[in-house]
Amino acid sequence: MRLTDHDASFLYAETASAPMHGATLCIIEGELGFETFFNHMAARIHLIPPYRQRLAFVPFNLAHPKWVDDPEFDLNFHVREHVMPKGSSTNDALEAAVRLSERLLDRRRPLWMMYLITGIEGCTVLILMGHHALVDGASGIDLSMILFDLQKDARHPPAPETPWVPAKAQTPMELASEAAIEVAGNWSMQFGNVANLPGRTELLRRAAESMTRFMSEPVITAPWNAALVGPKRIFRWRKLSFGAFRDIRRSFGGTVNDVVLAVVAESAARYLVGRKENVKGKHLRIMVPVSVRREDEKGALGNRVSGIFPVFDAEPMEITERLRKVRWETEYIKQNREAQAMELMRETMPSFPPVTMAPTLLVGSAFDPTALAARFPLPVPPDFVPRLPMVGYNFTCTNIPGVQTQQYLAGHRIVDSLALLMLAANIGFGIAVVSYNQNLYFNFVADPRLMPDIDQMADGVVQAFDELLVAARGQAGQSQSS
Repeated sequence: MRLTDHDASFLYAETASAPMHGATLCIIEGELGFETFFNHMAARIHLIPPYRQRLAFVPFNLAHPKWVDDPEFDLNFHVREHVMPKGSSTNDALEAAVRLSERLLDRRRPLWMMYLITGIEGCTVLILMGHHALVDGASGIDLSMILFDLQKDARHPPAPETPWVPAKAQTPMELASEAAIEVAGNWSMQFGNVANLPGRTELLRRAAESMTRFMSEPVITAPWNAALVGPKRIFRWRKLSFGAFRDIRRSFGGTVNDVVLAVVAESAARYLVGRKENVKGKHLRIMVPVSVRREDEKGALGNRVSGIFPVFDAEPMEITERLRKVRWETEYIKQNREAQAMELMRETMPSFPPVTMAPTLLVGSAFDPTALAARFPLPVPPDFVPRLPMVGYNFTCTNIPGVQTQQYLAGHRIVDSLALLMLAANIGFGIAVVSYNQNLYFNFVADPRLMPDIDQMADGVVQAFDELLVAARGQAGQSQSS
């Protein structure tokens, strides 16, 4: 299967400093043995056909790469053990997982890796990395339902009736010929799409307006936007009650996502003031991915994601006022159907010639031009140096859905489910919000050069949440008394 423009863009954007894979981190109860875990994966790998496929690159990149069966697939390469030193804690294991995630995935093999991190007394940590060209957040939940169980004593799925045999590999000449035919067909299809545009012109007009605002209204250049990201990452997480977010929503209206954005935006504003940034009259823009996956695409990997870009005041404010402004902004975006408009614009715009992206395919090879920059990142300008205007967005806040009940891995309870977000360009900070077993996990990742004090942002989210919860309970009490 050929990569779509969207999927391929993650491959082309990848550098040695900005790997384009996300990661799931699971804290598991008890000490899970590696052999048991490996056998668990071996019994289920046939249920995930894309996990046995690698990229086949077309000569001169005449077309995007395509997924093909890996004739040399070896589960031993993808499922590994990382043993911690004696006396290591769970936090030590999570830090090790983050270090493992900093490496590029091997493009010569299927683009995923798992490490079972052992040697911790009383628990085990699992990190599962998957390239964004292969999987997005919405398809990740389907994947978790295959890898994990809802019962402690669940049996392995039935084995396949016949052994897996990889399809015959194509020669470079066959790949090039196939690509040439597809390119010609794609041009015809694009002209057909243009002919079908009259009924969708209103959405396209809205998308154009959104992009114009995006480019013409700069936002504050935050400290984490002050330079290009380097290869190192730091990670923190906070666990909050999903039920409490629902209580806040019931008191003040809106959605749970509105509440999430309110506490995140307010924490970011307070962080900026704490760093003595000039925030008066300035704004923050947050990239919020939105799934556009249809029901008939459920279970398929790849990316079916659009995005919205709400803009919020960069000045701190009273938390209920912050939530009111967030609700107004997101409601405006929904009424204008900005996510659908942006998706339509992406689908109808002419495809960029893949051949122009051929140099990016050297990333991860012995001739990787980005490796030197990763080894010697440019210094971060001091705070007193004026920063260039920020015409993009400040950071990503993505909501990754999860199951709201207990899950198990090889008979061991999954206590906490976390996520590690990608960073790229000058977006040196991001938040992934994971829902699992009636909790919301706020996962913070940053480049330590750009945001060494990431705990201030994480603690700020908890503080804003606590303030909002107190206000919600106070309002609920007043309603009951009246």
